[in-house]
Amino acid sequence: MYRIPHLDIPPLVAAAGTVRLPGSKSISNRVLLLAALAEGTTAVHGLLASDDTEVMRAALVALGCTLRDEGSGVGDGDGAGSVLHVTGLAGRLAVHDAQLFLGNAGTAMRPLAAALALLAATQGGRFELSGVARMHERPIGDLVDALRPLGCTIDDLGQPGYPPLRLRGERGGHLALAAPLQVRGDVSSQFLSALLLALPLVADTQDVVVEVVGELISKPYVEITLNLLARFGIEVRREGWQRFVVPAGSRYRSPGVVHVEGDASSASYFVALGAIAATDTPVRIEGVGAQSIQGDIRFVDAARAMGADVTAEANALVVRRGRWPLTGIAMDCTAIPDAAMTLAVMALYADGPSTLTGIASWRVKETDRIAAMAAELRAVGATVEEGPDRLHIVPPEPQAWRSATIRTYDDHRMAMCMSLAAFNGLAGAPSPRALRLLDPKCVAKTFPDYFEALFGLVQAAPGAVPVIAIDGPTASGKGTLAAQVAAQLGWHLLDSGALYRATGLAAMQDGVALDDEPRVAAIAAGLDLRFGQGAEAGRVWLRGQDVSDALRAEATGLAASRVSSLPAVRQALHGLQLSFARLPGLVADGRDMGTVVFPGAALKVYLTAGAGERAERRHKQLISKGIPARLADLRADLEARDTRDMQRAVAPLKPAEDARKLDNSQLTIEASVAQVLAWWAERGPLQGLAPR
Repeated sequence: MYRIPHLDIPPLVAAAGTVRLPGSKSISNRVLLLAALAEGTTAVHGLLASDDTEVMRAALVALGCTLRDEGSGVGDGDGAGSVLHVTGLAGRLAVHDAQLFLGNAGTAMRPLAAALALLAATQGGRFELSGVARMHERPIGDLVDALRPLGCTIDDLGQPGYPPLRLRGERGGHLALAAPLQVRGDVSSQFLSALLLALPLVADTQDVVVEVVGELISKPYVEITLNLLARFGIEVRREGWQRFVVPAGSRYRSPGVVHVEGDASSASYFVALGAIAATDTPVRIEGVGAQSIQGDIRFVDAARAMGADVTAEANALVVRRGRWPLTGIAMDCTAIPDAAMTLAVMALYADGPSTLTGIASWRVKETDRIAAMAAELRAVGATVEEGPDRLHIVPPEPQAWRSATIRTYDDHRMAMCMSLAAFNGLAGAPSPRALRLLDPKCVAKTFPDYFEALFGLVQAAPGAVPVIAIDGPTASGKGTLAAQVAAQLGWHLLDSGALYRATGLAAMQDGVALDDEPRVAAIAAGLDLRFGQGAEAGRVWLRGQDVSDALRAEATGLAASRVSSLPAVRQALHGLQLSFARLPGLVADGRDMGTVVFPGAALKVYLTAGAGERAERRHKQLISKGIPARLADLRADLEARDTRDMQRAVAPLKPAEDARKLDNSQLTIEASVAQVLAWWAERGPLQGLAPR
């Protein structure tokens, strides 16, 4: 839904309900790699379906692994109900030459680089690893510097110390494993994790020791690595956080079944949501809780320190607003680097300044997150000071909150964090401010359905859900126009004509006369109708049956015209139509959307074209489907329907007084969409907002 250039979020005022988290990215990609390296087949439950896991999956398939999906969860964001069966390579290369594109997934690039470097050096091979432009700016030199002394041949294909890389070697090569490997720990814990995941492949006859140089950051992520290694048969010994021993004779063995817990970093957004806006009914977060193995579960302690009321169950968190406003904090965030970003946005709602330290690793993430967060917090009105490893945030005074275009920097966490700034009315902003998030699709990296989940929990300020009403006569093209405008904005779509066509079709199926007003109204009131979403967009189910084609039939259209003239039917469908006005917005098309159903719509468009032009369009449409039709008959029918619709006593077809009229007789659909979007830019809640 959100493959769109921007997403507008109106002012939000409350939150309540239950969200099921997608699987942990950190666990998902580690499990994928471990299962691929192990003997046997591993059934992975709850695997995250996201950009990062997709590039890892594609890489493993290219390397000769067998991946088989069971269930329908792949691609739905949380993997609920799906199982991925991974048949591993048992530590032996099946493919010796491959070019792997790994996007911007550090959890794929770093461990694959380590594993393939060691395997190429001992079994022979040539592998090139690359990613998007930002991945080529993310350092990997400390990992490469740890591998080269072992005898791994690693070529820099770009700037030294950064991807892309070429890993190569000859069959039968030997590695220098007697001396401890040394790796820096103060840039990214992923370098140490990558070595720990790869070294069991070559610890055949002797222990292999890894020593950390400097302070190890993000220790909780290394704990995840050690926990999962144990699940696959590798018991790494450690001396504090400075020395790790991979035992001789290590060999990966599949545990058979692995369950991926929900993502604790993603939980932080909903913990913050509850702390900010769950005043009556709590926000319940399922998939992660007191038994989590992820370090970011410690975000709960930070949220409590700011005032959140959090109850931790074994596999769920229940969050309510506690203190309000929240309390400003000073905190070393070394242990929760990803989740700490959410604290920066919570700081907007605090009673005083907050200082976050220990976040130097933000500089080398998907973007420079310290600089990015400082810029976007300032954009909504905060005063922010940044340092090499810190942010100092002074929340806006109530009158200082601003509407803003939020840049997301192709960084999923920037988009998810900053969406919470839409609750500014709760901080006392005298005129609650809408937000525009650029490039919202970036959330697909870890949480493709984030905005659907968010909007399923939150409530907008009264009247704040924007509606664009598009009315017009039969065959004016309003359905096509509305669908494309909705797709451009990432909004919901209401084809009101489909409701009347479904009512007429259901009446005909039941043998009910179309002029039997009470019985047809009863059918409308109990209409069992479902509209397809995502890949099923454009499909409609009535009473569990796919009626997409039947709704487009001429007979159904004539039935819709008859039943729509019945006042009781229109009343029965009115509430259903209103229910479509959900966040982030609605585009509604019909004949009375702007005059009757949504008289307060922010933008009303009356679309028309001459009867001759409309008849030609309908004629081409029918002929393309192999349905014979006479142009003259179609024109006569359209003119008769226009007259009937304009003369009916209830909600006659006519433009709303404040509607923008659009004659599309000579316009392409692209031009018509562009015109409606231009009108929306003039009238919407973010009109006049300066681009960034």
